[in-house]
Amino acid sequence: MLGQLHDLDLQLLRLFVQVVEAGGFSAAQGALGLSQPSISQQMAKLETRLGYRLCSRGKAGFRLTAKGDALLTATHELFANIEAFRHQANGVAGRLLGEVRIGISEAQDLNVTLRLANAIERFRQRDESVQLELVSAMPAEMERLLLQQRLDLAIGYFSGSQSAFDYQLLFCETQQLYCAKGHPLFTRTDVSVEALQQVDRVEHPYRFLKSREPFHGGQCSARSEQVEGALAFILSGRHIGYLPCHFAAPWVERGLLRALDELALGFEAPFHLASHRAQPPSEAQQAMTQDLVSAFAEPPQ
Repeated sequence: MLGQLHDLDLQLLRLFVQVVEAGGFSAAQGALGLSQPSISQQMAKLETRLGYRLCSRGKAGFRLTAKGDALLTATHELFANIEAFRHQANGVAGRLLGEVRIGISEAQDLNVTLRLANAIERFRQRDESVQLELVSAMPAEMERLLLQQRLDLAIGYFSGSQSAFDYQLLFCETQQLYCAKGHPLFTRTDVSVEALQQVDRVEHPYRFLKSREPFHGGQCSARSEQVEGALAFILSGRHIGYLPCHFAAPWVERGLLRALDELALGFEAPFHLASHRAQPPSEAQQAMTQDLVSAFAEPPQ
């Protein structure tokens, strides 16, 4: 009986099928390009490998035994499975597989969201079968997840000091110092740095962003890592603080916020695409990186 299936066995099984389809040894000579004695010898070799007779031939003509008929059915199934495997294996060669986990900072500008959507659209046009996951998190949390290899890519304002990461600049976000309606500075047109030193502000605990803020003096009795939290402190009318301009814009339009821009205290926060240097990128991750960089390189919509 057959143990492991070898190339020789496949060759003998193909010969067996062709003999059956031709209707006998003599009829199969032309299709196989072999003499009748050679075909007979090969069939005998297959029967020896299997341990049972496959066919009988004589005055009654060529006829399969019951076991030969069962082997024919099994052989057809085997060759169909081999062909299916071949197609599947060839298809996998050019297809992106697996998953890509992307972290992105909260409260993004609409234009940033559109560019991210454009990158996803580009990626989905590829030959792929990839599970994509988007995770919203603060920069410090994304750095931790990258280090733990629980994220493949992350988009945020990072310090750039992590030697374990590779960084690519995607875009910059403008932030301004704001106060709200009801705050003593809201209606003043002569705001000075000295005046700012006398009011309370909300602090961002992330060192990298904090270090880029032109103004970080005065009193500080409030702290929030989230933009929404900083907004709530500022809207209370008791604190001033930095906000992304796109995030503050609707509140400015409603007359509830005012940028203290006469002191030129705004700054640019660079957003990078970060990945773990020691984590070999999959083909899917490389493709998504290309699509993100391309999408953010285009002019704003």
